[in-house]
Amino acid sequence: MPRILHLGLGAFHRAHQAVFLQRLHRAGDREWTLASGNIRADGAEVIDALSRSSGAFTLETVSPRGERQYERIESISEVVPLDAAWAAFVRLGAQPQTRIISFTVTEAGYSSVGAEPPLLFQLLASMLHARMESGAGPVTLLCCDNLRHNGRITHDGLMAVARARSAALAAWIEANTRCPGTMVDRITPRPTAEVRARVKDATGIDDAAAVMAESWLQWVIEDDFIAGRPKWEAAGAEMVADVVPYEEAKIRLLNAAHSCLAWGGTLADLSFVHEDATDDGVRRFAFDYATHDAIPALRPSPVDLERYRDSVLERFANAALRDTNERIFADSCTKLATFIAPTIADALANGRAFDAAAILPALYLGCLRRFAAGRLPYAYSDPALDAAGAKSLCAAPDPVAALAQLEHVWGRWAGDARLVDALRRADAKVGAFEQSRARS
Repeated sequence: MPRILHLGLGAFHRAHQAVFLQRLHRAGDREWTLASGNIRADGAEVIDALSRSSGAFTLETVSPRGERQYERIESISEVVPLDAAWAAFVRLGAQPQTRIISFTVTEAGYSSVGAEPPLLFQLLASMLHARMESGAGPVTLLCCDNLRHNGRITHDGLMAVARARSAALAAWIEANTRCPGTMVDRITPRPTAEVRARVKDATGIDDAAAVMAESWLQWVIEDDFIAGRPKWEAAGAEMVADVVPYEEAKIRLLNAAHSCLAWGGTLADLSFVHEDATDDGVRRFAFDYATHDAIPALRPSPVDLERYRDSVLERFANAALRDTNERIFADSCTKLATFIAPTIADALANGRAFDAAAILPALYLGCLRRFAAGRLPYAYSDPALDAAGAKSLCAAPDPVAALAQLEHVWGRWAGDARLVDALRRADAKVGAFEQSRARS
């Protein structure tokens, strides 16, 4: 039987890709199997629970009206163990029945740390080298993370590592892999003890691997596979020739608005995304960004952009999800570069104003200032701008200009006078917003 080997056995994978395969299995299509594991030593309790249950877990879904449903997901047939040499991953990746290698390692997982290439690309190169040596045949590499052009990023990052190892490996990868683009969408908060308790009350199962997600589920996939694929379209996925319009709408409207709400909510002393999305002032930041700057930059589009904007804000207002600003704040610098900077870059390139979009990096800077002052109400986690870097930026003589100079965020527009001016105006508005909240 053909296999999907998935890297990153976190909550999102269990609430998304595993669910699509479960739908096929439940309909009687059991052609494909799924093996999943973490490539970092985290989430040990969850991995242990999944190992004991042969990969099975309970999914709780919550509608915007607070309606809860429970489903046992049994599509993960093998939980892959982790060791320092990734031996099990390399072994499975080199087997001919593995036809797709997919991954969810978060946006930050594609960034280098110092001189070391990303862990993901190192592992993929090792797996594909073993596959080349064993003659196992072609394989598709399927990125399921929130990255613009994620298929191309996968290809280019992997090829850089492969070329450094050997010309033969690089040539084999070019000839024997495909890296289709994807767009994934399902709000999946970090599982909590409350989720586990509700699952036990509803199902009688004490499930340490239980996961909760919103009822919305979407997957748009470029139909470019070299060694076959499941019939995902029968499970509700959209197989398309070009993912880009869907990807751009999701990244610029949903992902960017998610960060906007979390940053603005933090400055308003709120803790949860649903509080942010129902707070008039914070919601207005996200609505104006989408309406005045993001949607014009997205046209023309096959997506009904205003309807999508409204559905996104309705989903974020789902109080039952209890999604935290802390979760959304993680990797904020990468999210600023990936989700928000492109809309500002489009405006700069076309000579358009972007005052509504400039509010978002100003909100982010406000959160950095709180962290530097010891007033951020949750843990700081951001490999792209570590704690020392964040404090150094805030200690600069002109923090706004320092933020505008971050080349890994703004690219060719770093330091542009129009960017600095727009951020300075936005920073003043955010400061006034904070003061108004402090007085209320």
